[in-house]
Amino acid sequence: MTRDGMGDGSFAIEAVGLRKHFGDVVAVESLDLTIEAGTVYGFLGPNGSGKTTTMRMLTTLTRPTAGEAWIAGVPVTDRAGVIEHVGYLPEEPPLFDELTAREYLRHVAALHDIPGSAADERIEGYLDRFDLDDAADRRIDGFSTGMRKKTGLVGAILHEPTVIFLDEPTSGLDPRAARTVKDLIAEFSEGETTIFLSTHILSVVDELADEVGVLHDGRLVAEGSPSDLKRRAEAGAGETLEDVFLAVTADHAEEYATTERGAAADGA
Repeated sequence: MTRDGMGDGSFAIEAVGLRKHFGDVVAVESLDLTIEAGTVYGFLGPNGSGKTTTMRMLTTLTRPTAGEAWIAGVPVTDRAGVIEHVGYLPEEPPLFDELTAREYLRHVAALHDIPGSAADERIEGYLDRFDLDDAADRRIDGFSTGMRKKTGLVGAILHEPTVIFLDEPTSGLDPRAARTVKDLIAEFSEGETTIFLSTHILSVVDELADEVGVLHDGRLVAEGSPSDLKRRAEAGAGETLEDVFLAVTADHAEEYATTERGAAADGA
């Protein structure tokens, strides 16, 4: 079922009135998104703003309290259908420490029904690209943070999903590996692959993102291209996205504080 055209597959990621409450705590409130295929969407926000909760809802790992969302036209209530389209790299990838990297990636390939020869070709290609080939037959429990992150990323993209969610994909990586990740994001976005990118490294978003959304206190408080947001924040063309982010979130924090003071006065 669609509503006003929503969920008909016209967009890679859609959300209408998406909410998540944990008891009295509001994690995400009234989130609306429409993200076209092939877009790199930078998702920004302070710690605790609801970014990870949003990504978990869109990847079916957390059930929304209210609202609707679709991935490539598939409602997020259809876990099996969404998983076919989605790759997800959380900030700390959930790996099987008792396996080697190659064993883990073959397990991921089997879960996605990737034929053996195609799986081996992709695995070997990514192991080489991320400089993991020499460590591929070592158990993951002996891996560094960066090696774990690279293994998790390969697992997230191995089945060639149409929508990839990346949560802090370059954290813990050395500059060479971080450059490889950024190159991959650029390559994927040249086709119809959509990248939903959450990171605190704003220069990465400024370099790669077509669109940016800023989340604060669970609400989307700004959205647009990096250049549009700079103009909207009156930062000037020579300023960075960091300046925009700080200005937008500061304005929202002041607006929220003013609203709360008014509500308290009304209730006094």
